[in-house]
Amino acid sequence: MNFNKALENIKVYEAGKPIELVVREFGINDKDIVKLASNENPKGCSPLVQRAVSDIVAKMALYPDDSMMKLKEGLSSHFNIAQNEVIIGAGSDQIIEFAIHAKASSTQTILMNSVTFAMYEVYAAHVGANIVRTKSREHNLEEFYALYLEHKPSIIFICTPNNPTGDATKREELLLFLDKIDSDTLVVVDGAYMEYGMYKDEAYAITPSALIKKYDNVLYLGTFSKAYGLGGMRTGYGIAQEGIINALYKLRPPFNITTLSLEAASVALEDQAFVKDSMELNASEMKRYESFADENSMEYIESYTNFITLLLGTAKNSTDIASALLRRGMIVRDLSGYGLNAIRVTVGTQKQNSRFFELCTEILKG
Repeated sequence: MNFNKALENIKVYEAGKPIELVVREFGINDKDIVKLASNENPKGCSPLVQRAVSDIVAKMALYPDDSMMKLKEGLSSHFNIAQNEVIIGAGSDQIIEFAIHAKASSTQTILMNSVTFAMYEVYAAHVGANIVRTKSREHNLEEFYALYLEHKPSIIFICTPNNPTGDATKREELLLFLDKIDSDTLVVVDGAYMEYGMYKDEAYAITPSALIKKYDNVLYLGTFSKAYGLGGMRTGYGIAQEGIINALYKLRPPFNITTLSLEAASVALEDQAFVKDSMELNASEMKRYESFADENSMEYIESYTNFITLLLGTAKNSTDIASALLRRGMIVRDLSGYGLNAIRVTVGTQKQNSRFFELCTEILKG
């Protein structure tokens, strides 16, 4: 059977290995497996969310509220934006897909960082767009601007804090960059980890309201999968001026978010105390990872997220290290597929992190 030729050059996105698969492959008891590969919140989600979802289980037979009014009202209040400046997606991934299908084609270029979220490239390949990447590992906006002048891209992706490296872009640097971009180029600012970056350093805090009130060509992305602990609910959002949102809505399928997901996200947004507690745990445990790296003469990228990228240099191979950890029941992310000899480790609970330090030390010495 023949398929769309664009599929020939698309690599399937590989998510973090699930616990269930490790149980089957290695015969390890699921209670002995620690998953630190997908940047999930180790605290889980707010207890308020758990109760709220339990209360509406009986509504599962009914289609969700396709206006998504409750969640839009919450986001509108939280970010000081209008409800018609919001679109909700099945994860922010879906809104990335909408943006690319709405703006790009096979005759156009999409600009992104050399190492960044893989789905930008996957969705760009759907439409056959030309992909241009920077050479710098971390976001260098001077290099971005030079490539912008050369290639005149239809879309620019800025991921801050960046996945999978953890570095971030300062607010003032981003604003100066946006000032120089023409209004017909869509700039997508992916803030999936912004809560962590804002908590660590106010200089890296980028709010969607500040962006869209000044720029009519910026789309801000956020998610409930990280700080809010709702990865399993697959709920993300895009915030932009009404013209962009209206265009994206033409690509949105009806009922793209479940009733349970909408309720979970709405209630999670109200429990900012839970988010603050999650930030505090992450910051405290991140210091332990930095100390571990220093003690073992490992380089790392300073992180503004809930994960850390450990660079292994030339003495060790990231695939070997990740595989050795996996055989011991520790799931981390091997970044060799991104061209980095590094592993990305989610910052977990104190107990989970201690287990990682124990196993990693054992492997490094062996």
